[in-house]
Amino acid sequence: MSDEGRTTGTGRLLTVLTWALLLCGLWLWGRGVTGVPEGTGGPATGGVLALGRDAGPLWLPSPAKPLAGAVPQRVDIPRLGVQAPVVARGLDARGAVDPPPYDQPGVVGWYGAGPGPGAAGPALLVGHVDTDTRPAVFYRLSTVRPGETVRVFRADGKVAEFTVDDVRVLPRDGFDARQAYGPREPGRAELRLITCGGSFDRASRSYTANVVVSAYLTGTRG
Repeated sequence: MSDEGRTTGTGRLLTVLTWALLLCGLWLWGRGVTGVPEGTGGPATGGVLALGRDAGPLWLPSPAKPLAGAVPQRVDIPRLGVQAPVVARGLDARGAVDPPPYDQPGVVGWYGAGPGPGAAGPALLVGHVDTDTRPAVFYRLSTVRPGETVRVFRADGKVAEFTVDDVRVLPRDGFDARQAYGPREPGRAELRLITCGGSFDRASRSYTANVVVSAYLTGTRG
């Protein structure tokens, strides 16, 4: 599939909405049922949290020119100490994106039908927030702040370096897929890091929100 084809289609965006709801509706993990200790930087609580440019550094670097598409192999978030393998995920029989395997909480899933990290458009990476026994790969994702760095190692040997410019916790009720997954600025190479957030609702056995970290390409190594 061409990069142009990967970056178009409202239908795919709506599919991602289904994915997000599936992610928080079926991943039945939370502090209330897992015994994960308080105070370890897990899912953010409260209403909508928007930590955009006003809350971040006064200056952010200019965007770099998008790269050709390539498969991601690893994602690093240096401040969190995250170095995680990335696997492509497709759609299940119901048309929703398969999340990373339950027994691989350290793995990050990439929506393989969308842009590759570094190509024009928003590339989507999703990870578990916790398991039934311990924190998982994106447990501290809500603590990321604008100006921090995310690196994606690609199959073509290039390392795409992204700068975080926005962190949001979006309630599941009235979830706006375009706000979460639409491009922040058309033509940029962007990255979304997604996990569950808010609080764990025992009645529905699901999280109440999504943590969505947005970043954009600012450099390339390799």
